Formats: sequence, structure tokens, C-alpha cells
Amino acid sequence: MSDQQKTKQFLGNHLLVELYNCDVALLNNPEKIESFLKEAALVSGATIVSVHTNLFNPHGVSGVVIIAESHITIHTWPEHGYAAVDAFTCGDSVDTMKVADVLEDRLRAQSIETKIFKRGLLGLKI
Repeated sequence: MSDQQKTKQFLGNHLLVELYNCDVALLNNPEKIESFLKEAALVSGATIVSVHTNLFNPHGVSGVVIIAESHITIHTWPEHGYAAVDAFTCGDSVDTMKVADVLEDRLRAQSIETKIFKRGLLGLKI
């Protein structure tokens, strides 16, 4: 992040998480995925509004937690032991890295990559 970005105000944080070599059975279990998403949201300090998961045929789960601060989503590829997570939050009340920590632990990921983006630069005229 540049020094200029550090001094600017943003509307929110956008965390992208890549989870590799996860427990395949967990990646294909919509009830577990829903439970893990709820836990990640609560541990991060988010306020849950609603949760929905979907099991695909032949495999894979997508899930979304609508939070008062925005959303947390997951898409799984059990055949690759992989999950992609997206956590977008407004303001500074939610610790998005805790979302990554919970899901890394619960999905038993052997490797994780995270990227955080600042979204909605305030005061910028385009």
C-alpha cells in the first residue's frame, strides 16, 4: 500500500482468500460450510443478517453470509481440495483476517494465500 493510500479514508476492506489442500469431505458438506461461515462471521465481529449454502452436482458448495457490514462468500472445489473466500466489509469494526483464520483452521487447509484491497476511496474525484 502506498503512503498516499495510508492517509486516505476508504469505505471498506475486501479480503480474498485462497485455501489449498483442504479436507475434501468438508469442502463438499453444505451444513459444515454454513457452520464455518457463521463462526467466521461472528469471530470477526460481523453481524449476521442471513446465510445460504448450495450443494452442486456432482460436487462443490457455494455459500454466502449477508452481514450488516456487507458479505462473506465461499466457493469450493472438493476435486481440487480448494476453496475461494471473499469477505467484503464496510468500516473498521470487522477483522476480516479472522475470517481467513477460522476457515483455514476449520477446512484444515495446508496452504493459504490472502490479499486485502481497500475499496471506495473517499474524496477521490474521477
